[in-house]
Amino acid sequence: MTEVSIVIVSYNTCAAVERCIEAVRDQETNSEHKIIVVDNASRDGTVEKIRSRWSDVSVVAANTNLGFARACNLGILQSSSEFILLLNSDTIVPPGAIDALLNSLFQDKRIAVVGPRLVNLNGLTECSFGSTLTPFTELFRLFVKWCVARNVRLVLSLVRLRASRSRFTAWVSGACLLVRRNVAAEVGYLDERYFMYFEDIDFCSSIRKLGHRVLFNSDVEIVHARGQSAQAAPEATRLAYQKSHLAFYKKHLPLWFPVLRVYLRFRHNRLI
Repeated sequence: MTEVSIVIVSYNTCAAVERCIEAVRDQETNSEHKIIVVDNASRDGTVEKIRSRWSDVSVVAANTNLGFARACNLGILQSSSEFILLLNSDTIVPPGAIDALLNSLFQDKRIAVVGPRLVNLNGLTECSFGSTLTPFTELFRLFVKWCVARNVRLVLSLVRLRASRSRFTAWVSGACLLVRRNVAAEVGYLDERYFMYFEDIDFCSSIRKLGHRVLFNSDVEIVHARGQSAQAAPEATRLAYQKSHLAFYKKHLPLWFPVLRVYLRFRHNRLI
């Protein structure tokens, strides 16, 4: 039986982590799941709760908040399976979803990464995949996000329509991302310069540069109760986003890096 290591990073989201684990465990699958929770020094009893409920769930308790990328890498290095599923603690995986994602990799050896269609708790489709990030595609993305937040029906319909077809893409969301271990190792796993945000886009970009493919699978749907860790520390989350934003531009779009830095400086009246 194929084994999949499921790496879940938690930070003060105890109830969400429990729901996430329950959803994965309470289903029959064609693959064997090893769940590894990396806890970023939560203060809500996450580590104790998981250890008391599930003896077969591995828990790595960090002494400090490592951030998403570093915590994912720590979890990956605790496993040895051929396939690794990065899964946010605020997701709910329905029966058959993981097997369906695995089948995508089995059917085409050129595919190294696959991600599902993400919907929020209200069933609205999220922008969970996209084209290569540039200042122009990012501006369009922000516009779409702004419209979605304000329930602009036309934009909501277009987002749903675009996500109704599977396609090869530049990146898929790290909220639920299945990757071949050998390819993840080949690129050095996730870049730990990103504390939060942009690490999934960077990861997929590095994998694609090696000639592998990234697939968005519209036939698989995962519920994503977005942003629960961020709600616990909104200011720290905002600063982490800005730092990762700058790190991505410095690495991939160096000519635009000074422009972004000036923009953020004037927008937030703070030098990052």
